[in-house]
Amino acid sequence: MNRIALSTERLPALIWITLALITGISAAKLPLLWVVVLFSAAALLVALLIEVRIGLLITLICAPLKTLIETEGKTALPLDIGQISLLITVGAWALRTIADQRSFMPPGKRILIPVLIFIGCAGLSLWTTFAPGATLNELIKWLEIAVVMVLVMSLGGAGWTAAALILAAVAQGLLGIYQFQGGSGAPHLWILDFRFFRAFGSFGQPNPFGAFMGLSLPLALGAVYGAAAEALDRHQQKLKGALACLGLSALALLAAMIIGGGLIVSWSRGAWLGFGAALAILILFGPRHRRHGVLILGIVLVIGVGSIVTGLAPASLVARVSDFTQDLTGIEDVRGRAIDDANYAVIERLAHWQAAVGMANDYPFSGVGFGAYEAAYPRYALMNWQIALGHAHNYYLNVLAETGIIGLSAYLGMWAGLYWFTLRALRGRRGIQRGLALGLLGVWTHLAVHSVFDKLYVNNLFLHLGAMLGLIGVLLPVQNLLSREK
Repeated sequence: MNRIALSTERLPALIWITLALITGISAAKLPLLWVVVLFSAAALLVALLIEVRIGLLITLICAPLKTLIETEGKTALPLDIGQISLLITVGAWALRTIADQRSFMPPGKRILIPVLIFIGCAGLSLWTTFAPGATLNELIKWLEIAVVMVLVMSLGGAGWTAAALILAAVAQGLLGIYQFQGGSGAPHLWILDFRFFRAFGSFGQPNPFGAFMGLSLPLALGAVYGAAAEALDRHQQKLKGALACLGLSALALLAAMIIGGGLIVSWSRGAWLGFGAALAILILFGPRHRRHGVLILGIVLVIGVGSIVTGLAPASLVARVSDFTQDLTGIEDVRGRAIDDANYAVIERLAHWQAAVGMANDYPFSGVGFGAYEAAYPRYALMNWQIALGHAHNYYLNVLAETGIIGLSAYLGMWAGLYWFTLRALRGRRGIQRGLALGLLGVWTHLAVHSVFDKLYVNNLFLHLGAMLGLIGVLLPVQNLLSREK
């Protein structure tokens, strides 16, 4: 027995010695690129053994690199970098959960119900889909959202997850600002009299990059507000704690400024409109007394309208938004619409809206298949718009076309339920956690408005949305959830 116990105690040492020998031989025999990859993977595994949250941070940072690696990388990967990171992180989390003998389902699992209902309703479109593979792929995306939600809720620590989300957005914001100042070099992205470039980060296109910035900025601003509020609450109890919260608020403010800069230089009108709506929600729900929020919002609106009327607001920004809204007003059928350089992008978007309506008319209940808009598009394309953009550039019409009335109703109901859960979290928290709940309200508002003009579940952005959704479960008062689940 003693010999067996002794050999068992030496087993970890033998494993590490074996790994060291394998690493040394690999470094001597393999090409440098493969050595770097193996060492990076080994470092990631060691980090995950220490703290699974590190894997979540790496996943959120790497996820937006999908398009960049696919277009610039010389070696095709079986999965993109974000999916690989997620798979490793989920595997490490599962092993830790089993080893610690904990439940895989966290206390806040009730918020999964609206998401799973939508996935089930969208799955009904498999009966009528134009592209079964595309439909399965889209369903897998939403299942990954649910997995990330469970992962975030199980790991806990709302502040840590929020910091990871904000840090990932800061990295993209810095890249976008660099591209705006000339780091892009893409001639078709010249703006402002050929002095600057539209930023696109690692997304390949400015609009999804702007969506990422617009979705992340409310969370960063919520962190600024929450940390400052907690500093005020603590200043009479403990000066050191209050100063720490003020420092955290300052860091969050710096992050918000970088992300806000990325939002502006994306030159994305849909993202700007989405953030404008999100900012209104932040102002309205920020004060604990709603009448104060209404008053402050009214003052901000008066100042904003006044700056536009008097010409104090930047003319280029005002023209960018106003031209867009004017082009969308009063257009019902674009088949006879004159096309020029100024309205090309808007008319192209409206043409795809009409194609989506045509799909919904032919398949009103289950749609043409979740994710199958592009496959069905040739049958419904307008004369001058034969090339599909991949989606309808209006996610509500997109869901209606792909999943029918059943799927769209489930989608709207899902977000109504999640919005309600977020409001409950807002009422049940104070300080930083209340600020994060407030930021999430702004995120959902941005998503709701921006979805009128685009599809935001692209380039692994859905993984970030899954992490944000998981934050709701972390922020909800646990005692209320447990009492309802009994």
